[in-house]
Amino acid sequence: MSLALRNDLVVDKTKRKKRRELSEEQKQEIKDAFELFDTDKDEAIDYHELKLRIVTTYLIAVAMRALGFDVKKADVLKILKDYDREATGKITFEDFNEVVTDWILERDPHEEILKAFKLFDDDDSGKISLRNLRRVARELGENMSDEELRAMIEEFDKDGDGEINQEEFIAIMTGDI
Repeated sequence: MSLALRNDLVVDKTKRKKRRELSEEQKQEIKDAFELFDTDKDEAIDYHELKLRIVTTYLIAVAMRALGFDVKKADVLKILKDYDREATGKITFEDFNEVVTDWILERDPHEEILKAFKLFDDDDSGKISLRNLRRVARELGENMSDEELRAMIEEFDKDGDGEINQEEFIAIMTGDI
């Protein structure tokens, strides 16, 4: 790859990062997560608080995985090394916020949409069927009739096959339908 092309890619990535910002809801989720990790309420998270909470707290671990974060011991140590500027063995809220914000902003929205599609397409058919949609509705505690679910499929099923394919799902998620 030429140096000029490489520089253009770096500039594009920098521009993209500057344009994108976290929503207020995302900022609050980061603050709430920090407060959960800060078990001794000293407004800083040490290695043990961070790793212990991720590993032992089932709901937090599930939430982190659902957000695409699979944090390993080496990741935690690197975070502490990179962000523990005062060498206290702890990470402050500001640093935690910076780490998680970077993680969120570095995600590829297209990849996130494909991950979401796979959550629906549990039979790996490449399509979301009535059965798939019924299962997801049930898992979310939604009491929807088959008629309502069929109507949802019909609304977005552009090729008329009675199912939502990956292309149609991407269009739904990006607002292109």
